[in-house]
Amino acid sequence: MTDEQRNEKWNSNLSFLLAMIGSAVGLGNIWRFPYVAYTNGGGAFLIPYILSILFLGIPLLFIEYGSGYKFRSGISKIAHKINSKYEYLGWFIQASPFLILTYYVVVVAWDLLYVPLSFVKGWGDNPEVFFNTVLLEGTTDPSGIFHIAIYVLIALLIVWFIVWYISHKNLNDGVGKANRILTPLLFLMMIIIVGFAVTLPGASLGIATLFTPDWNAVLNPNIWVAAFGQILFSLSIGMTITLAYASYLPDETNIPRSALTVAIANSSFEVFTATGVFSILGFMSTSNNIPIGELVSQGTGLAFVAFPQIFNVMGTLGYIIGPLFFLCLLFAGITSNISIIEPLALSIQDKFIISRSRAVTMICSVAFVISLIFATSFGGTLLGVFDTFVNQFGLLLNVVIQTVLIAGIYGLEKLLPGINKNATFLKLGKKWIILCTYIIPVISFILWIQAVLTNVIFVDNVTMIIELLLLAIMFIVPYLITRHKATRDDF
Repeated sequence: MTDEQRNEKWNSNLSFLLAMIGSAVGLGNIWRFPYVAYTNGGGAFLIPYILSILFLGIPLLFIEYGSGYKFRSGISKIAHKINSKYEYLGWFIQASPFLILTYYVVVVAWDLLYVPLSFVKGWGDNPEVFFNTVLLEGTTDPSGIFHIAIYVLIALLIVWFIVWYISHKNLNDGVGKANRILTPLLFLMMIIIVGFAVTLPGASLGIATLFTPDWNAVLNPNIWVAAFGQILFSLSIGMTITLAYASYLPDETNIPRSALTVAIANSSFEVFTATGVFSILGFMSTSNNIPIGELVSQGTGLAFVAFPQIFNVMGTLGYIIGPLFFLCLLFAGITSNISIIEPLALSIQDKFIISRSRAVTMICSVAFVISLIFATSFGGTLLGVFDTFVNQFGLLLNVVIQTVLIAGIYGLEKLLPGINKNATFLKLGKKWIILCTYIIPVISFILWIQAVLTNVIFVDNVTMIIELLLLAIMFIVPYLITRHKATRDDF
C-alpha cells in the first residue's frame, strides 16, 4: 500500500456510518431475525436480544473500532504487529469471510433474477417448484456439480461485475458513494413495505404472533445462545469489516457514539423489518387459513418460496410490494458483499504493496471461480453446507481468536486513549476491559462448542467430505499466505 493510500480516509462521518449500516443490514436481517425471534420465545426473545446487544455486541464493536482506528491496518497486519508469530491468525480469521463471499454473491444473483420476475409474478402458481426446479435446476445428487444453471450463471456474472466495479474504486468514490445511495434507498423501500404490510387484513395476527412473549423461554439458556448468535450474525462481528472501515476514520471521530449509532440502527431495522414480515405472514395465514407457524421458515425458503406465494394471493398489491421486497434484498446483498471485500483487500494491500484496484480484482477473480460451483444444479445443496459450516465453525471461532488476540494478548488498555479521545457522553474503562478480556471470550467459546456439536460433527457422509475440504482450505491457504514474504519490511 502506498503512502497516499495509507492516508485514505472517509470524506465524512456520514459516509462511514452509512457504510457500516450497509454492512450490518443484509439479507440476514430481513429473513433471519423474524425466524429466530419467533422460534425463541417471540416477544420474550427481545429481553436476551437487547441484553446481548448491550453486553456483547456493542463491547465487541468497540474492540474492532478501537483496533482499526489505532493501527490503521487490516487484521493480518495488526496480528503481525502484536507479534509476527500471530500473523497466521490474522489470515485465518479472513478465510471465513472470503468463503462467505463466494456463495453470498450467488444468493444476491438469485434475488437479481427475482426483481424482473416480481413485476409479472413470473414464478407462477408454484413458487417452490419454480425456484428449485426451473431456476436452480436443483438436485441433491453430487453429479449435479457438472451441470450449469444458465440463468443463475448470467445473474452471477452481473452481480460480480457490480460488486467489483464498486469495490475497485477508491474508498469514497466506490464503497462510500454506493452506500450513500443504496443504504437510504433500502431503508426507504422497507418503510414503504412495512407501511403497506401493517394495513393488510390479518396483519395484527402476525404482529401479535411475533411479539407475544413466552416468558418461560426467558429462562431457557438456548434462547440466550440464540440471541448472542443473532447479534454476532447481524453486526458482522468476526468478519473484521468494522475494523477495516474504522481504519479509514478521521482523527476527530467520536468512536463510542458511532458504534452506538450503528448498533441501534441495525437492531431497529431488524425489529422494524420483522414487523412487516409477520404482518404479511398474518395476511397469508388469514387469507388461506394456514397457521402462521407453518409459514415461517428460514433463509431461501422464506425469501424465494414463501414470499412469492404471499405475493400471489395479494392480487394487484403483490405487483407493488413484490418488486420493492426483492429490490430491498438486492441492495442489502450488494452493500454486504462490498463490505466483505474491504478487509480482505486492505490486508492484501498492507502485505504486498499493491493498489486497491488490483487487490480487489484479485479477490473477485478467485472468489468468482469458486462461486461457479454454486451456479450448478448441486449449487443449492452446496451453499447450505458452506453456510452452516462457515458460520457455525468459522465465524464463531473468529470471535474467540480475535478477542483473545486483541484483548487478552495485546491489551485493551492500549486502545482506550484512541477510543475515548473524542468521546463525550460515554467513555470506556475498566469494566469494558474485564468484560471483553475474560467474560466474552468464555461465552463465545461455549457458543462455538455448542454450534460445532450441533451443526458440524453429526452430519451425513457427503456433508462431512465437504466440511473437511473447507477445513483444509481454511487452515492451509492462510499458512501459505503467511509464509509468503511481505513486499514491505514494515508489515
